[in-house]
Amino acid sequence: MASAGGVPVLLFKEGTSRSSGREALKNNILAARTLAEMLKTSLGPKGLDKMLIDSFGDVTITNDGATIVKEMEIQHPAAKLLVEAAKAQDAEVGDGTTSAVVLAGLLLEKADALLDQNIHPTIIIEGYKKAFTKSLELLSQIATKLDVSDLNSSTTRENLRKIVYTTMSSKFLAEGEEFNKIMDMVIDAVATVAEPLPTGGYNVSLDLIKIDKKKGGSIEDSQLIKGIVLDKEVVHPGMPRRVEKAKIAVLDASLEVEKPEISAKISITSPEQIKAFLDEEAKFLKDMVDKLASIGANVVICQKGIDDIAQHFLAKKGIMAVRRVKRSDIEKLEKALGARIISNIKDASPEDLGYAELVEERKVGNDKMVFIEGAKNPRAVNILLRGSNDMALDEAERSINDALHALRNILLEPMIVPGGGAIELELAMRLREYARTVGGKEQLAIEAYAEALEEIPMILAETAGMEPISTLMELRAKHAKGLVNAGVDAINGKIVDDIYTLNVVEPIRVKRQVLKSATEAATAVLKIDDLIAASQLKSSKEGEKGGEKKEGEESSLSS
Repeated sequence: MASAGGVPVLLFKEGTSRSSGREALKNNILAARTLAEMLKTSLGPKGLDKMLIDSFGDVTITNDGATIVKEMEIQHPAAKLLVEAAKAQDAEVGDGTTSAVVLAGLLLEKADALLDQNIHPTIIIEGYKKAFTKSLELLSQIATKLDVSDLNSSTTRENLRKIVYTTMSSKFLAEGEEFNKIMDMVIDAVATVAEPLPTGGYNVSLDLIKIDKKKGGSIEDSQLIKGIVLDKEVVHPGMPRRVEKAKIAVLDASLEVEKPEISAKISITSPEQIKAFLDEEAKFLKDMVDKLASIGANVVICQKGIDDIAQHFLAKKGIMAVRRVKRSDIEKLEKALGARIISNIKDASPEDLGYAELVEERKVGNDKMVFIEGAKNPRAVNILLRGSNDMALDEAERSINDALHALRNILLEPMIVPGGGAIELELAMRLREYARTVGGKEQLAIEAYAEALEEIPMILAETAGMEPISTLMELRAKHAKGLVNAGVDAINGKIVDDIYTLNVVEPIRVKRQVLKSATEAATAVLKIDDLIAASQLKSSKEGEKGGEKKEGEESSLSS
């Protein structure tokens, strides 16, 4: 509300709240920092988990940043900007979500101190942008190029294991034989579906890697199938349960008599006509089955339904059949088996069939599943995860997804940087040198950016139970001597001169995106100087009271 000559002027609706200037900025920074503080303890291999309980009472236990911010129902609009940054990070590279939110919070914390020194937000934003641009330039200089030309060579596989190790070391899977088995499975899956790019590197379509979860057994019982697993069972008891050297027809047409689109009636005057009608229906279905058998199919996988009569004819021919398979699985089967999807059975030919060494129905836990294995040149694969409970399975799936994304990133751009806070500390040191060349108030913003980066190794040390300040001092001393790869060994709680010796490496693509997401989120919050919130809709309680009144009126009327 404003006043002109003593007359009040209403600008907003009644109930609208507004905070502006430094107050709005401080509130926004506080909300974003609070969210970052919550995620801070989840950073690194010794990071702690969060237990999230939604409004339905479903429990999620995870330390995956993206999952935490998605599951938390955050109300504050500024904190939502950090949530969007985490989602963007997850969508783009699939890893580094916790780092992105924590770094954004740290940047805002340092900006808050600069605001207290009466430095304008615009100057801080400009300084942050210069620091970000310089960081990207420095990343490319520090990064090490990997040779991934042959995915089956032992050197390449060892390099890929380092990437997976760093990504999954903070997850609950990270111990024992099962960890090694999961790492090998993930690398095999990516190596199978990777396609070479003309520019070098590989394109990895993660849509071709299917993950199925089945409760029972342990994580060690998980397996990689060079083919596809269908969570279905064979449709007829008379059909074979195992077919070797399978020729597979993949249908998106139904093996049923189609109902007419418009409602139709048949006038029948004698029992013979009913018999003729049913015989014609059976003949129609038999012709379909005969056609599939004539092109050599001994397994039929159908997206739609299979009529009981058709099932009977398929069983007589010794053809295994599975029905109502998801469209996404049908498309994966096409790639995995080298098949062509058959839309019209009349036009089917032997060239449309896919091939697999073995198709077999097996019991997994309490359910039956159909395993299609041994495709000659599979372009799609399946990871079947086993575990003792749903929460463990969900967390294992999230860990594997992170690892798959990390491998995709390194194969797209085969360059790595040291992990364990080493790259952040090196960037901070070089940014301080760069800040001196910039001068002016922007120098303070660039130094603040460097300080925010330095806090990452401090947090890693803290979650590992080390002393953060002394860790930072020791790391600074090592980097000043030129030990670029000196970082925090969080597993053993000490500092090492070369973090590469511990296989702690990160794809440059992930680190670049972390800096980008964090800087964009922090500058977006710093740009806001006015917060205008419309009044909340009237509470449902009032509506309920009104409803009760109406019910009373109705009852009095009815009585």
